[in-house]
Order: sequence, then C-alpha cells, then structure tokens
Amino acid sequence: MLENRVYNFSAGPSMLPESVLVQVRDEMLNYQGSGMSILEMSHRSKVYDAVIVEAENQLRKTMNIPDNYKVLFLQGGATLQFAAVAMNLMTKNGKADYIVTGSFSKKAAKEAKKYGEVNIAASTESENFTRIPRQEELNLSPDADYVHICFNNTIYGTHWDYIPETGNVPLVADMSSCILSEEVDVSKFGLIYAGAQKNMAPAGLTIVIVREDLIGNAMPTTPIVMDYAEQANAASMYNTPPTFTIYVAKLVCEWIASIGGVAELNKVNVRKAAKLYAYLDESKLFQNPVSKESRSLMNVTFKTGDEELDAKFVKEAAAEGLLTLKGHRAVGGMRASIYNAVPEEGVDKLIAFMKEFEAANA
Repeated sequence: MLENRVYNFSAGPSMLPESVLVQVRDEMLNYQGSGMSILEMSHRSKVYDAVIVEAENQLRKTMNIPDNYKVLFLQGGATLQFAAVAMNLMTKNGKADYIVTGSFSKKAAKEAKKYGEVNIAASTESENFTRIPRQEELNLSPDADYVHICFNNTIYGTHWDYIPETGNVPLVADMSSCILSEEVDVSKFGLIYAGAQKNMAPAGLTIVIVREDLIGNAMPTTPIVMDYAEQANAASMYNTPPTFTIYVAKLVCEWIASIGGVAELNKVNVRKAAKLYAYLDESKLFQNPVSKESRSLMNVTFKTGDEELDAKFVKEAAAEGLLTLKGHRAVGGMRASIYNAVPEEGVDKLIAFMKEFEAANA
C-alpha cells in the first residue's frame, strides 16, 4: 500500500489497483508524448482512437468475448440500461421476464413496464432478498423477448451461483458489481451490461456486451444515444464517450492480464471472501443473513443486531483505516465490498479488527 492509503470497502466508486493509479498519475500531464493530458484529448484524435480500440481488444481478451458480440462504451450508468434494454429488445412480442433478487432488478423491472409487459418470473423480496431462487422456482414465459437478472446484488450481498436456463429466450444480466471478478461464459447471455465504477474504472462508463442478432430492432421512440445499433455502427463514438474512464478500463484489463487473468484473480477473490465468511459463521456478535449458496464474493453484509453497536463499529473501523463499511440504508448493519482491487491484506486487517471489536463488545 502507498503511504497514507486506506482500505476502502465502498460499494462504488471503489478501490482501483494501485499500479493503475500510479500509471494514471505518471501519464496525466503528457500522455505518450502527445504534450497533453488524456483528459484534454479529442476523442476523434488518432492518439485517442488507439486507446479506445485497445480498450475493446483488452476487454475482449479478458472476458473471452465471442466475435459475434458487440462491445459498447456508453454513459448513463446501469440505470440508463434499465430503459435501453427494454427499448432495444422488448420489440418482438412486447414482453419480458424479470427475476427480482434485489433493489436494482426491482428498479429495472419497474422501468421496463413503461415499454411493454413485464412478468415477474420469481422474487425473493418476501425473504428480504437473502437468497437467489432456484431454477425450478422460475416461472418463465416461452414467448418473452428476454429474461433479465441482476447477477450480483450489491445491497443485499447475494450472487447467482448458477446461470438460469432460459431456452431460446435471450438472457440479459446486469453485472455491475461482479464483472471481471470471475470467469463468465459470455455466449450464455444475449446481453451483459455493467457500470464500471466497482471493478473496472472510475464512475462514468457503462459497458454493454450484446449479441449482434439482438440489435437493429429498437423501438422508433428510442433516443439515438440509447440505440445499440447506432452506437455499434459508430464504434461507441456517436457522441463524446467517457474518454478518461475508458482509458482507465484499458489499464485495469492490462493489470488483470499481468496477474494471470480473471481465473487467477477469482482465486484471490474466493480466498478473501472465504476468510470473511468463515469468521462471520463462527462469530457470536456478527451475523450474515444470506443463504450460503447465494453469498456474494464481492459484497459481504453483516450486522450485530444492535444499531448503536453497528454505528460504533463503523466509527472505530474508520479510525483504523477501514473505511466505508456502513451498510445500505435498505438493510442497515455493515457491508464490506471486497472488489478486485481490495488487497487481501485489507480483508485480513478487517477480520482482525472485527475480532478485537467482538472481544471488547460481545
């Protein structure tokens, strides 16, 4: 860790790899001899064109994206995609299935209802979103234009431990809080979208990975910047893209490659999460409410059951350089978001502090 750096467990924007931050710093004033910062550079320049082309190439390699998928670098966050997905894909039969496993999939379903018929194929809201529904619980529609899931639920700390079988109906996944953290067979999805601010880059960039046969049929009322075909034809340059965040995403993909790829990174992520869950399972003070098969590797939620004690924990942890551990207001308690760039020693330090806190307050 660089001097004066803290361990930031924020759900996003989140930690970035230190080596990436150092490279950004070193290139900030004069990018590759251009005499200007990447922040000042025209997106139409030859120098920047090489950046965005390489960013796509690196992402394709990192995720093993098939050739028949388009990669789009967009803006508006995953929230804008709640509408964009419906306006681009809900155009054959005018209906879609949504599996609601948390706040963001619930919001996505609500937004999609503006553009067509939405079937809630399953929901675990009555269980406070503490688990992922099983395949046999899914009430899927054979004539749906797509099935939508949120692959990892940041607020509730759950994750799909399997890819649901949807037959010939394309599967759409919001992967904002788990993209690049595990190997994913992209070919099993019709479309993947993700805000970059958790595992890829600073806030401002949204990645859309979409199968080619699913574009070109947008609703006539679709704004042009939300039309996947228009953006694909313009190579994500219909308007000014989020240039700086695309540059950082390129560097992050290069960093992942340098440490052995997503498979190696996932081994570290599994190890980090296993340590934290193992302690929570044996703790007499802290509890994790999530069903074991549905636990997220990225967002670990826990609480003491006493709001004042939770607040004390968050305050004392911050004093130890363990920041942003307060849970989302929807669930309370605490949440440690242990994304790719959170060092393993940060998780070790958190567990050590939790043990000390438990000994003093149990």
